[in-house]
Amino acid sequence: MRTRYRAQGLSEQELAPDPYAQFARWFAEAAASGLHEPNAMIVSTAAADGRPSSRTVLMKQYDERGFVFFTNYGSRKGRELDANPYASLLFPWHPIARQVIVAGRAERIAREETVAYFRTRPHGSQLGAWASEQSSTVASRAELDRLYAGLAERYPEGEDVPAPPGWGGFRVRADSVEFWQGRENRLHDRLRYVRTARPGDGMGRGEADGGAPEWTVERLCP
Repeated sequence: MRTRYRAQGLSEQELAPDPYAQFARWFAEAAASGLHEPNAMIVSTAAADGRPSSRTVLMKQYDERGFVFFTNYGSRKGRELDANPYASLLFPWHPIARQVIVAGRAERIAREETVAYFRTRPHGSQLGAWASEQSSTVASRAELDRLYAGLAERYPEGEDVPAPPGWGGFRVRADSVEFWQGRENRLHDRLRYVRTARPGDGMGRGEADGGAPEWTVERLCP
């Protein structure tokens, strides 16, 4: 099965000064296009022995510090990020012939950030975070429903639900961000921002000196 891409190209001259500003442009365009859940992204992690795993999650926040998603810290991705903090994020915006690929280091966000976000979740989602020991085995669907029903009785609608202690956010701080634009004849545009300074790495100016990170842009063959 093949699809012919006829989308407009992407040139270096069009890019924003940093990948987060460029992501904001593309994310706004993806949302305006009517794309379903443009914040859905594939998160890939690897265990300490190098075995990879992937899953789709929802990005909930992003700014110049990175991209944030929430999970049970005891889940497979949580355990793998604790053992090996490097992750890849993929935003698969196929209907508009675009992808964004982020590679970087994941770190747990501050507890107060997690609590603030948890309060914004629907009541049912709050209970679900308590009911599910994510990635662990469960005897049956009935068992999961029983756990949820018990929580619903303990915390009825309108009552505050505390954030689970083993649940929270990860922020992926980008080392590289690739913007992929589909083009005719499979000659796609691939422009990648690469960080040239990280905190404490002694590389040049910018973030290593406590300021903003510096980025270079490179074009990749499709």
